[in-house]
Amino acid sequence: MLNLSDNKIDEEKYRDGFSSLMAVADRGKPIKKLRIFIYITVGFIAFLFLPWTQNVRAPGELTTLYPEQRPQTVQNVIPGRIEKWYVREGTFVNAGDTIIRISEVKDSYFDPRLIERTETQINSKQSAAVNYSEKAEALSDQIGALTKARVNKLEQAQNKLIQANLKVTSDSIDYQAAQLDFRIAQQRLDRMEELFEQGLKSLTDLESRRLKIQEAQAKMISAENKLLSSRNELINARIELDAIDNDYAEKLSKARSERNSALSTFYDTQAEVAKMENQLSNYEVRQSNYFIKAPQPGYVTKTISKGLGETLKEGAEIVSIMPATYDFAVEMYIEPVDFPLLEIGNDVRLMFDGWPAIVFSGWPQLSNGTFGGEILAIDNFISPNGKYRILVTPDEEDVPWPDDLRPGTGADGILLFKDVPLWYELWRQLNGFPPDYYMNEEGKNSKNKTKGEEWGS
Repeated sequence: MLNLSDNKIDEEKYRDGFSSLMAVADRGKPIKKLRIFIYITVGFIAFLFLPWTQNVRAPGELTTLYPEQRPQTVQNVIPGRIEKWYVREGTFVNAGDTIIRISEVKDSYFDPRLIERTETQINSKQSAAVNYSEKAEALSDQIGALTKARVNKLEQAQNKLIQANLKVTSDSIDYQAAQLDFRIAQQRLDRMEELFEQGLKSLTDLESRRLKIQEAQAKMISAENKLLSSRNELINARIELDAIDNDYAEKLSKARSERNSALSTFYDTQAEVAKMENQLSNYEVRQSNYFIKAPQPGYVTKTISKGLGETLKEGAEIVSIMPATYDFAVEMYIEPVDFPLLEIGNDVRLMFDGWPAIVFSGWPQLSNGTFGGEILAIDNFISPNGKYRILVTPDEEDVPWPDDLRPGTGADGILLFKDVPLWYELWRQLNGFPPDYYMNEEGKNSKNKTKGEEWGS
């Protein structure tokens, strides 16, 4: 007010009559404002010294820990035509339960008695192999008999050769004796002729000596003939010995050749039998593949092939199965700048899609609706998206993960690190520094505190 009038208003009089005005009166206002400012400043400073848990947040999704626990497709091994379905989508199957039956589409396997006919062929080949084996054994016996006969015949021929050699020696001695008798008879005849010329011997004695020399000469010629005959017999004995050796060698070679031929045929037949047995096994396995079975217990989530009579190629996807039992893990991707901070066993707090949570990243003990986890594995090579992949498994000492979780559910992970004052965390964030990486005296990451200390539970 300009206060131009001479009639002044008594402010105290009017103020005392209104309680509301008294309540908002400006008495001592500067002092109150100062007090409020001091309280706020002290509180803010105290707030800056509150502990703050450094953390890194990373999105992820729920997966299974083992490859065989993830959704898989069932494929056929051989091409075929769908004849009958035994399941529908949502059906639970045990390992070995039949999912679908197919029929043959290749004309090479149309014969309904294919296995039976193949078994008959195998039996025939096996019988032929037995015959060839017996023939080889018979020829082996024949070779043994020929070897013994050869030894006997060679011994006989060698004996004849020895006898012929001895006979040649004997006849040679007789021939030399006959020659000596002839020379003696010749000398006597010569002396007799001298005595006859001198008249000392008669003609009768001379003729007798001449008769003697003729007899000696005849004996000598006979001995020579015997010697020549003995030598011929010796030559014949040697020829016979060689002939026997050659004859039995030819017989043995022929028998061995026939035996080797029989064994070769036997081995070829055995190879054919093995090949046919392998073919028979393939036929049996092929027929067992007409029934496509579940590899493990699970639920049929989707039928990829449809209808009856549809032709399937080899390796075609037929149905998709989700295993009935699985171990959960969260797959998360971490920025390279945060990668050096990680180590196996670090604690992680997780939030799952569909499960509401109230989260205070810096004060995990005040968060609700989060679940505990631990880092199980860290990739040593960067992923195509430029980040490092980690796998987080449930913390057995924490609250169990919800039973209704399914693979593929989204998750938001909070990796917890060092506890620092709030002012330090603000300063770190303003400067864009990563969380602290430090080791305690035991050489372990500081996250390895008891769950009661970490979460206040």
